[in-house]
Amino acid sequence: MNTANPATGTADVAALLENGRRLATPVLRAAVDRLAPPMNTVAAYHFGWIDATGRPSSGDGGKAVRPALALLSAEAAGAPPETGIPGAVAVELVHNFSLLHDDLMDGDEQRRHRDTVWKVHGPAQAILVGDALFALANEIILELGTVEAGRAARRLTAATRKLIDGQAQDISYEHRERVTVAECLEMEGNKTGALLACALSIGAVLGGADDRTADVLEEYGHHLGLAFQAVDDLLGIWGDPEATGKQAWSDLRQRKKSLPVVAALAAEGPAARRLAEILAADAKSSDFHAFDEAEFATRAALIEEAGGRAWTSAEARRQHATAIATLDRVDMPEHVREQFVALADFVVVREK
Repeated sequence: MNTANPATGTADVAALLENGRRLATPVLRAAVDRLAPPMNTVAAYHFGWIDATGRPSSGDGGKAVRPALALLSAEAAGAPPETGIPGAVAVELVHNFSLLHDDLMDGDEQRRHRDTVWKVHGPAQAILVGDALFALANEIILELGTVEAGRAARRLTAATRKLIDGQAQDISYEHRERVTVAECLEMEGNKTGALLACALSIGAVLGGADDRTADVLEEYGHHLGLAFQAVDDLLGIWGDPEATGKQAWSDLRQRKKSLPVVAALAAEGPAARRLAEILAADAKSSDFHAFDEAEFATRAALIEEAGGRAWTSAEARRQHATAIATLDRVDMPEHVREQFVALADFVVVREK
């Protein structure tokens, strides 16, 4: 597990994530218990709390980055971290609503080393449970009944709309021969950056922060989200399936126009031209998913040769640095800033 840069402290990321999980999970479980059967058990399976037969499971339930950020944002506003728990839970519910739908739309059969919900329980349950989690997210916030809750709910719904915009862009790009780097960054800023940005502001808003503070924290989250997604894009092609829980070359199998692919196609040289020819031929193929591993390895090698891998890695570092610099515009306790930096470092240096 990564730790913070020595220049900014030695905050333990594992402890930060575990604290976010410890505080948010009981409230998250209680929210899921509100769902009518069988949606409650389907959701419990998705979160890793039970296996496909309904028996208790020790699934990891994800990295818990967003809950940790929401609790930290409350502390950045001078409030106790517990103030951010409803925001942490709401953001986690929206995130998992998007995962349930994304897995179905992308045809992903594995997540976190287990069969996805649509694979086990069918597409209808994946859609229904996703919708239910989204409704729960708003319920958790609004039932607080405070002025701050109304402000937080507006930020959550705006972030959700951007997330959906990003997913729509992602799907449309799969059917286009060329996508610009700017378009790809806009899509990823919506699909990933918007919800991370919301996690960074929602706890602060619930803690009484003014809009300026919340906006700056959202800016940090936006850039952190772009760094996170850039790393995700690298793992989507070159990640170890044992670590990621997904198939090898998973993004190439889905024809995703992720950052490494788009950056490689934008480059000049024989590798970029050859890659463009192959992807154009792929688009006309009816048996794309029948390609063997060597075919995907060839595409990955061309992306790397054209510079797509190096460019995306550099972009992750650039977005990371921009996010860290943004923190200087918020007056917060130094230990909270160190924890923000530690989590940002974790996002960029990870294997899954």
